Amino acid sequence: RARDESGKDDDVRLVFEPSSSRIDRNEFVALLLAHTSLETSAPINLVAVGIDGRPCQKALPQLLGEWCTFRIRTVHRRTSHRLQKADERIHILEGRHIVFLNIDEVIRIIRESDDPKAALIARFALSDRQAEDILEIRLRQLARLEGIRIEQELGRLRGEREGLLKLLGSDALLRRQVIREIRADADKYGDARRTVIEAAATASRSEVAAVADEAVTVIISEKGWARVRQGHGLDLSGLAFKDGDRAGSAHECRSVDSLVIVSTEGRAFTVAIASLPDGRGMGAPLSSFVDLGSGRIAHVLTGQPDDEILIAKTSGYGFICTYGDLLSRQKAGKAVVSVEDGASILPPLRLAGMDHLGALSGDGRLLLFPLAQMKRLASGKGVQIIGLHEGESLRAVIATSGPRVAIRGTLRNRPKTLASEDRHLGQRARRGSPVGQLGNVTLDHWPG
Repeated sequence: RARDESGKDDDVRLVFEPSSSRIDRNEFVALLLAHTSLETSAPINLVAVGIDGRPCQKALPQLLGEWCTFRIRTVHRRTSHRLQKADERIHILEGRHIVFLNIDEVIRIIRESDDPKAALIARFALSDRQAEDILEIRLRQLARLEGIRIEQELGRLRGEREGLLKLLGSDALLRRQVIREIRADADKYGDARRTVIEAAATASRSEVAAVADEAVTVIISEKGWARVRQGHGLDLSGLAFKDGDRAGSAHECRSVDSLVIVSTEGRAFTVAIASLPDGRGMGAPLSSFVDLGSGRIAHVLTGQPDDEILIAKTSGYGFICTYGDLLSRQKAGKAVVSVEDGASILPPLRLAGMDHLGALSGDGRLLLFPLAQMKRLASGKGVQIIGLHEGESLRAVIATSGPRVAIRGTLRNRPKTLASEDRHLGQRARRGSPVGQLGNVTLDHWPG
């Protein structure tokens, strides 16, 4: 139940109550996060001009690292500039202090000398800049009160200069200064955080256990209608389907699991098993649970997040991903497979307990190689499985627990089964060897 308690004390206050007190609180929250927009994710494209002056896309750690480097350099330049100004001011004040201590002689030199600047430099070892400053100031500025102020300013500047030199001479001190400034800005300009930042996994529909965890079988018709029946090992021969439709596939799983739809465009969609209709009717079209766009349903599979899946295409490319990589909380799914023009996605393979991959080309060549040679990706085009010439295609793939497969086909219109040979073994992306004179070739697991 949902109850709206919004009012003068709370602008927005919604109270959700589970139907039973036996439902775990954390599981109930996970259910809300997975099936509503209470928890959302937003993609960001971090394009910035880096410290090298070039714009490019950057990951968040790289962006923060470059900003920290920039900030350290900025504070270093600012400190160096301040040190330069302090040195210049100290130099001027030291000249004035010398004049203050010898004011009568300075006045006499200025009155009597034809070139007072040169005379002052020669008499008191002043620099050209110090002499210029003395000749430009009014001598009453060197009265006793001003002399005290000169000494005070000199003392302050020399202390500041010592601190600046220490800051520039220590990378650790410079970094601590940057940290202090960032914290000061946060205190001055920041506001109180309204949310908590803490590590937490995204609530996935496959992780929500707000329904009874029981064995179920998902039945998919050829036209993509789905329904669920309780139990495994069911006799489905008596199931009725709509006119023009018939049985497609059956998937034994748990009621708390998720079903993945792979579209012809290479997008993956997630449907909670618990949201599918029960087996009393004809079911519901899977397309009503997701937004397929211009694509169509290519394959349907179930599994656990850590299950390894092989995705292969008729173009001869493919990769290994996990079932969790295919899960998506968006109704529009997510792009997983880059499908080339004219290519299609072959039925995904489960790889549990398998160590070799067999690939059969459209012209009857077979290649067997270790699964370890395949690349693991979360999405993308993948790597080449078997070498193909222009116009050729990958017909089928099979995962095996050893370097041998059964080659089934027809010879003189009679069924025949052969075992793969050593010549079919090779490295990934090679062309493989012909399977012989068999027609209508398919691959199967070798007995035993």
